Amino acid sequence: MGDDASAAHVRVRNRRGEGDRLRHEIVAAAVDLLDETGDESAITLRSVARRVGIAAPSIYRHFPDQPAIMLAAVRSAFAELDEQLRTDVDAAGDAPRERLTALCRSYLEFARAHPGRYRTMFGGLWAPDLNESSVTAEDVGTLGRASMGRLAAALEDCVAAGCATSTDVSADTVALWLGLHGLAHQRVVAPAFPWPPDIADRVITTLAHFTDG
Repeated sequence: MGDDASAAHVRVRNRRGEGDRLRHEIVAAAVDLLDETGDESAITLRSVARRVGIAAPSIYRHFPDQPAIMLAAVRSAFAELDEQLRTDVDAAGDAPRERLTALCRSYLEFARAHPGRYRTMFGGLWAPDLNESSVTAEDVGTLGRASMGRLAAALEDCVAAGCATSTDVSADTVALWLGLHGLAHQRVVAPAFPWPPDIADRVITTLAHFTDG
């Protein structure tokens, strides 16, 4: 018998009402594969089913196609990023500048700790065919919106407190994110480059338009 048939005997069948748990396990397996490979093509019905210990056709009860699994995995990754940002910002205290700096550093740390996942989230590696899959433009368009909103709110708080001089928070939020993304990406692809030890502070201070002091 094939791998899928064998895998089906590895996992104990869910009791009634436990379908949500299987869905979660499918998404977690896809995220794990992204972490290990950094390659969207490694996420197939067969590979995910094998990781979970089910037959590949069982996935269709929860996801109509491979892009739907990828969407759920990427949504899960963005939710984890947003939760990490929230936790690290809350730990930074009440000062707006320290909170924005903590958020930026948290973003960079997430990219460092999860390079495979990060490349899929932000590297343009995953581009679902919107005409040939269940994924819609709205699905893709909402990815990362919460974290970007968190970044914008933190920068706006700095402007209100007088510790940042941005006159266009919306545009400067995008510029700040692009700076963080560029640094995160280049650190992964060019680890041997002699990065200045304070390069993150330079990027954050400049693009957040922090005032002196």
